[in-house]
Amino acid sequence: MDTIFKQFAEAQVKCLGYDLSHTLSPDLSHENLRAVFKSCNAHDVKTVIKRGIQNSGVGGSLPKEEVQGWVEVYHAYWKAVGELLAIQESSTANGKSSNSSWSSIYESWKELLSALIRGYLTYGFEAWTIPCLYVAGRHLRVFAIRADTERSNNMSVESTAEANFEDDFNPESEKNQMLEDCARQLNRVFNLCLSDRAPIEHSRKWGIYYVINLLFKTYFKLNSASLSKNILKALSAGRGDMPALISFPKSQQVTFKYYEGVLCFLEENYVEAEKHLTTAWDMCHKDALKNKELILTYLVPCHLLTTHTLPSHKLLEPYPRLQKLFLPLSRHIKKGELHAFDLALQGGEDEFVKRRIYLTLERGRDIALRNLLRKVFIAGGFEEPKAEGGKQVRKSRIPITEFAAAISLGSQETLDNDEVECLLANMIYKNLMKGYIARERGMVVLSKSGAFPGTGI
Repeated sequence: MDTIFKQFAEAQVKCLGYDLSHTLSPDLSHENLRAVFKSCNAHDVKTVIKRGIQNSGVGGSLPKEEVQGWVEVYHAYWKAVGELLAIQESSTANGKSSNSSWSSIYESWKELLSALIRGYLTYGFEAWTIPCLYVAGRHLRVFAIRADTERSNNMSVESTAEANFEDDFNPESEKNQMLEDCARQLNRVFNLCLSDRAPIEHSRKWGIYYVINLLFKTYFKLNSASLSKNILKALSAGRGDMPALISFPKSQQVTFKYYEGVLCFLEENYVEAEKHLTTAWDMCHKDALKNKELILTYLVPCHLLTTHTLPSHKLLEPYPRLQKLFLPLSRHIKKGELHAFDLALQGGEDEFVKRRIYLTLERGRDIALRNLLRKVFIAGGFEEPKAEGGKQVRKSRIPITEFAAAISLGSQETLDNDEVECLLANMIYKNLMKGYIARERGMVVLSKSGAFPGTGI
């Protein structure tokens, strides 16, 4: 562990939080992990760590309480390294992890996170060390997911072996047991940062958005996105003494705005969703194609509903999966092909539901219908000018039967006049078409200026 203590001392002298966090990383080679674990044994590990910190060159300058705090942190790290080695070596030897589990790794890493939290609450860790919380929180989530996957696989094997036995146990109830616990641990970190009352230049609040983003990812993974609103409420209540979002690293800003936009999207607040997602899109690094693809997944449906605009082929060119999702729908909406739109929506239903955009895209049928009705209006031609050389005006009185014929042709369904009138009234109500229905005459009277708002007709 000599290398760790050397890095620890250098980071402490220069107050380099990210360098300090590297001393707690589990992402080391097997040889390096083994070297760390074999440098001491369970009986003298705390003594070795304490002596290493004191002899590193900064031990004398740190308060005894803080030294004790770091001893606990590195002791927890040493135990977690041991669990990691056990699962790696077991996997190499047997082809499977038989002597250890990801659950035990998760529990040991949770001890590391708890030791860090105690360090800030009890032992006086300074705010510049908060990147250590980043490393601990990020890997806690990873280990939780792996532990739940392992548990799920083991339960599947057991249920197959004991298929004849039935009881009231529901395996689905514990499907994400570790990840749910991880969310609770991350909430502890969130409160740790939010409740700090130190001057802002020395405050743990500088770690708040990183932790919030981890919580968002965890809640979405748990399919409990609604819990994110509690985080936003707590953040809003404490914003009076919070640094502005723009003061944080751009990566944290982009991630936060993305999730804020998606939450508004799921609440069907598409105007706000579009605003947040557009901010995330504009700030996102040009080479971060995966992140841009995620943003566009929600931004494209937002544009469809708020501005009735469709994505261009050029916009989606770098994203083959989004082309497959959106271009067929866009083509059918533009042409007013209702039946083809329904088939395309049905064909991509599984993917749309998985991405939480199905219901929003379904509303695109109104735009397709609007475009179909617009074609009928254009096909009606112009009225005879009242005076020679007068301005041409499109015919504004369209028989309901003409709209009915177009809708039946477009949807391949036979509709009676009452159903057609209902669709037309709905278009007028939604301001996709301007005019009124004259039922006694069997006509739709459209506005002579802007019959179809936003389309130039």
